[in-house]
Amino acid sequence: MATRYELGLNVDDLVAIDTHVHVEVDDHGHNALSDVLVDAASKYFKTDGPRPTLDTIAEMYRERKIAAVVFTVDATTSLGHKPNSTEEIVEGAARNNDVLIPFGSVDPLQGKAAIDRAKLLFEDYGVRGFKFHPTLQNFDPSSDAFAPLFEVIEQMEVPIVVHTGQTGIGSGLPGGHGLRLSLSNPMLLDDLAARFPALQIVMAHPSVPWQDEALAVATHKANTWIDLSGWSPKYFPANLVRQANSILQNKVLFGSDFPLISPDRWINDFNGLELKDEVRPKILKANAMRLLGLDK
Repeated sequence: MATRYELGLNVDDLVAIDTHVHVEVDDHGHNALSDVLVDAASKYFKTDGPRPTLDTIAEMYRERKIAAVVFTVDATTSLGHKPNSTEEIVEGAARNNDVLIPFGSVDPLQGKAAIDRAKLLFEDYGVRGFKFHPTLQNFDPSSDAFAPLFEVIEQMEVPIVVHTGQTGIGSGLPGGHGLRLSLSNPMLLDDLAARFPALQIVMAHPSVPWQDEALAVATHKANTWIDLSGWSPKYFPANLVRQANSILQNKVLFGSDFPLISPDRWINDFNGLELKDEVRPKILKANAMRLLGLDK
């Protein structure tokens, strides 16, 4: 019988919500990426530290009074590599539901099977959203071919987190290991947001080299957000900081991209940004509460 996740957070006790945490290694030691891609990403981020399991992640975040949205990426078709088990992630999140919030992942290239799996993960396992990585999964999110999948997720009334911009995965390898950055242009999500206005879409990461495009989409489409994961805040583009401090202050989210960037490093560098006092708690916690329905 499926282990169904039930939310157990006490949001009043939390100091922040990290909306972007990868579970790269499962309970059996299987990595979501091949060794070649893991090594390339480690070199890109200048880290070769261990990839902790889910219970270790939960313990670390619990000590810091931070909740974490946890997920893997199913890129089975494009990479020919078995992903981590979302079912195991849900089981682990259920064991640690005071700090962990599980998102699902499905392989868009699998067509109807992806839709059926999305329904299963939502209905039977209780995932609270879905994670996509167009470059890694080799799909164009604006394509008509994937509209049925996003239509189903829109009906679930849960958000999606979609990678945008540059990626460390495949970086420095011949041909980038065949991975195409163009699939992670945030303008493709503008098309998706226009087609599915009730679907809440989080554009993950500062979207270099398309930061202005991401800001334009977030400003224009009410159902789009930006998470600030994957970069130390001290390297954020000035236009991103300026708009996060003003017109987008209610649509920007704390995300670390752990384990490649730790929440400690991210928050320490975030504290160095020149932001209004009333904006900081929105980015760290309040905006994520609205996105995830934790403010009701």
